[in-house]
Amino acid sequence: MSDRKTLPGKFVWFELESRDARKAQAFYGEVLGWKIRSVPVGSSSHDMIFTGDTLETMIGGYAPPRTDREPSHWISYASVRDLDVATRAAEASGGKVIEPPMELPEIGRKARIADPQGAELCLLTRTAGDPPDVPLASPGRFFWNELHTPDPEGALSFYERVLGYSHQAMGGDGQAGDYHVLSSGGTGRGGVSGHLPAGVPAHWLPYVAVDDTDAALERARKHGGKVLVGPSDIPGIGRFGVIQDPTGAALAVMKPAPRPASK
Repeated sequence: MSDRKTLPGKFVWFELESRDARKAQAFYGEVLGWKIRSVPVGSSSHDMIFTGDTLETMIGGYAPPRTDREPSHWISYASVRDLDVATRAAEASGGKVIEPPMELPEIGRKARIADPQGAELCLLTRTAGDPPDVPLASPGRFFWNELHTPDPEGALSFYERVLGYSHQAMGGDGQAGDYHVLSSGGTGRGGVSGHLPAGVPAHWLPYVAVDDTDAALERARKHGGKVLVGPSDIPGIGRFGVIQDPTGAALAVMKPAPRPASK
């Protein structure tokens, strides 16, 4: 692990902040096959999400909400090389620093920010570097992250300054509703969409890879969740859906389309 490098802009960790973590854990165990293990962190222990039995399959965790009024939601962590520089850039670019840089024993340093439209994100610098990129995510793993915002152009400018993203519009009509792909280090990291239902605040929506999107959505319904979107096909990309767990947090699932065979 000591030869790992920091991969700025990569989403490297995901946490569900919920007042009913046990209910959420049971739901995701049935729907996505996730396992829960208590892992020591500093002087305490935390419930972590595993896709398998080894430490390398740990992909996220659970945390209590910061206030009693905060709804259950997923919070994503993006890797940065210099946490202090990134948080200063967030403030200078019209965002807010919700939690200033802090030490995470044996892990690194993190901060929590909100972009100018209110979408929250954690920034993380890991002492041991980040896991390497893989060509295709295995089922149960996070592999994409999508920002839904009322101001795509403003968000693109903000994240270019804070996380160093480059971006490319998909759709070809040049309108504000185009989907924009965010990249860093030559690798796609996520997307930005201007499609935001009325009354829904700006937010990041993590994606998890699955073997069968329709089956995953049906399991979500069966175990107390809701299907918010889909199943729907995105030509050349995959079949996806958006679910809401019984505690109220939204998450996307997708079976990625097969990649063309290399010549």
